[in-house]
Amino acid sequence: MSKGYTWRITLIILFIVASAVYLTPTLVSSLPSWWGGVLPKDKIHLGLDLQGGTHLVMEVETQKAVEGSLDLIATDLEDSLTQKNLRFKKIGKLGGDKVQLTLYDRSSADEVVKLVKKKYPDLETLPLFDEGGFVNLQLRVNEKEAQVRKDRAVAQALETIRNRIDQFGVSEPIIAREGINHIVVQLPGIKDPKRAIELIGKTARLEFKLVDENVNAATASAGNIPEDDELLFEKRTDPQTGAVSETPIVTKKKAMITGDLLTDAQVRIDSQYNQPYVAIEFNSTGARLFDQVTAANVGKRFAIVLDSNVYSAPVIRERISGGSAQISGSFTEKESSDLAIVLRAGSLPAPVKILQNVTVGPSLGADSIKKGLVAGLIGVVLVVIFMAIYYKLSGMVANLGMVLNIVYLMGALAALGATLTLPGIAAIVLLVGMSVDSNVLIFERIREELRLGKTPHAALDAGYDKAFLTIMDSHVTALITAAVLFQFGTGPVKGFAVSLSLGIIINLFTSLLATRVLFDAFLDRVHVKRLSI
Repeated sequence: MSKGYTWRITLIILFIVASAVYLTPTLVSSLPSWWGGVLPKDKIHLGLDLQGGTHLVMEVETQKAVEGSLDLIATDLEDSLTQKNLRFKKIGKLGGDKVQLTLYDRSSADEVVKLVKKKYPDLETLPLFDEGGFVNLQLRVNEKEAQVRKDRAVAQALETIRNRIDQFGVSEPIIAREGINHIVVQLPGIKDPKRAIELIGKTARLEFKLVDENVNAATASAGNIPEDDELLFEKRTDPQTGAVSETPIVTKKKAMITGDLLTDAQVRIDSQYNQPYVAIEFNSTGARLFDQVTAANVGKRFAIVLDSNVYSAPVIRERISGGSAQISGSFTEKESSDLAIVLRAGSLPAPVKILQNVTVGPSLGADSIKKGLVAGLIGVVLVVIFMAIYYKLSGMVANLGMVLNIVYLMGALAALGATLTLPGIAAIVLLVGMSVDSNVLIFERIREELRLGKTPHAALDAGYDKAFLTIMDSHVTALITAAVLFQFGTGPVKGFAVSLSLGIIINLFTSLLATRVLFDAFLDRVHVKRLSI
């Protein structure tokens, strides 16, 4: 230990211990009670291709988010003008990017323009124009503001989907944004993919609307109802036969209260009819509005609408204070549970469309693990035999370095809580080849030095020194390639890039430092005239 390699041996041992500690949660199914606190709990997760599950690529229809924001602006402007006693004929959305206000005279229009510019500085105010004896003002969402709203919609959709999946109970999901308006969702080990997809993709816009009792819903159609009304349907499922019936209901278009004001939603069982329902709680603003609306509309029907479907339309018997309500209907406990989840997680800011849906069965995943492990094991055994035969005892040193490589890499993956995929296993097998390749370069250099008549120690020093730059160059270029794969790749490609990047860095340590220490320690203690290489 006199040649200053004590610190290197210590470092190697520390890395082995650290790898073992980080790998323990992965290798041991149930950790003892004292394992916790400062000791790591993260483990290597298995990707979809290894344990089965569902891979979804979803597109957020961002233009719908822009149109939805225009609806809110129109409603808000209606309330603001009413409060300021500014007369108007009509306010409504025009196309996908405009709101039009129809006013009675120019003086009112000028006042409205001032109010709008102050209240919505980000919207573009178009010049006033006369039509049919009225003055019209149009507000337009400019391209920059529209892009901001679209980007915000994708970010909000991502968060909403993550909340839904967390409440659904999927372990170790992967939810990430891809490109401008795509979201990638991976649900490993999921047992009911159809239910999960329905839950994730549901827009879940909850609205409370007054039923228009003046219109006969049975004979109504979209063409003969008032402009401020809409025709919806209440679906009911017969619990015995499973038959679905639809009852038409005409409601006001304007929602009195929306699901944005909810704080909680829980499944309850009706003690009288033994049927599940969803109990909801409003925040302070929602509770105040619900109190006002129910007080002003006693005796009228109040439709509870989710994604344009009426769940129930009960009669308001009395003023409801306290901010509590319930959504009942002819649905199962599972349906009511899913409804509670989406209400708690919030509605999506825009509809999402599933572009790709790939489901991997658990049996296929288990088969992938088996084949991957067999392929890796065969590769390692063949390399070990080759190195032992061709490079003799020096080859066994290289084999030890290769084993250290794998141990360190698995420990690093566990420390990062990384996801191991089938391409990741391929990267580990590739690392075995890279480890051997580095040692082959060093050993061939040592052989050249020995042929020149140098002593084993001198040949060893020269061999490592001369191979250093070559090994560094090859590893740096490979690391750049792995970085590009990680940056621009998706899913399994990223898994390959992560394993490869870590493996390259670790291989530099083991090939240039760990194996060198073994040679130095052996030559320092044993006087040899000829290296077994």
